[in-house]
Amino acid sequence: MKASILAAGVCLAACPALADQPVLTVYAGDYFTSEWGPGPAIEAGFEAICACDLQFSTGDLLPRLMLEGARTEADVVIGLTTDVLKRARASGLFAPHGQDLSALTLPVAWPDDTFLPFNWGHTAFVYDETRLARPPASLEEMRHLPEDIKVVIQDPRTSISGLALVLWVKAALGDQAGAFWADLAPHILTVTKDWSESYGLFTEGEADMVLSYTTSPAYHIMAEGDLTKKAALFPEGHYFMAETVAKLATTDQPALADMFLAWVLTPEFQATIPAANWSLPAALPPDRWPEGWAALPLPEKVLFLTEDEAEAAREAAIEEWRGALSQ
Repeated sequence: MKASILAAGVCLAACPALADQPVLTVYAGDYFTSEWGPGPAIEAGFEAICACDLQFSTGDLLPRLMLEGARTEADVVIGLTTDVLKRARASGLFAPHGQDLSALTLPVAWPDDTFLPFNWGHTAFVYDETRLARPPASLEEMRHLPEDIKVVIQDPRTSISGLALVLWVKAALGDQAGAFWADLAPHILTVTKDWSESYGLFTEGEADMVLSYTTSPAYHIMAEGDLTKKAALFPEGHYFMAETVAKLATTDQPALADMFLAWVLTPEFQATIPAANWSLPAALPPDRWPEGWAALPLPEKVLFLTEDEAEAAREAAIEEWRGALSQ
């Protein structure tokens, strides 16, 4: 008892500075704070310079923000993708970021004054060359896979990667998108709610291919020394998607929020993205990427839908996918 009272007294004497630190609440996706996610590195890096307490609150980002509205406790949200920005912007919940965008190194133009990209990548089908010696060389060949080849994908109604998939197929194939899904349907082992479930099935050997990203093999190469996982690159092009960070208009920590957004564009933050988020940094030229990343095979053709185009195509693309798979 005396020891605990003494410890409490020591804390009261030594910890008032910690108690007085302002809190920056950042909403992020569920994966963000996992042991393999970027959250821990981002939290440690920012707290080292901000004299604040950065607290992540994870969940399904846009639905949660829309439900909470102006009552949200978020100061910043990180992880909204390009495919949902129109709906996010229309909510009126976000304030201009006020950042200089000249440092961006994206393969597409980015004039947005509200949503700041912090990473980017392309959707791709990833395969294990020990299971699939001759991968499909195009989206057209995906329609004619050998009978025994199985693929796992994500549901576009619940997954950002699943939504990117149907928008990719629509952007690449246009009126042939429905036929593509009809041909691929017999090869789809299952449709999962999120990316992690799909990728787990793939790495456990349940499927030959998985819908993921062109950067996914980097994890296996650099974290595991495994060279057998590769992304199939297609001449029709690959769908570009960025994750963004934005400030809530209702934040009670506007200075801290601005500081966080400015830090996102620094080389220090950007250098953590490849190995912490296993994606490409949005404001770091390739010659400054960590060792091995510049050699990662990337598609020659990039397919990008603006937020207006993505929103206009979303419902029809999902319905084509759903209709083909339900037959």
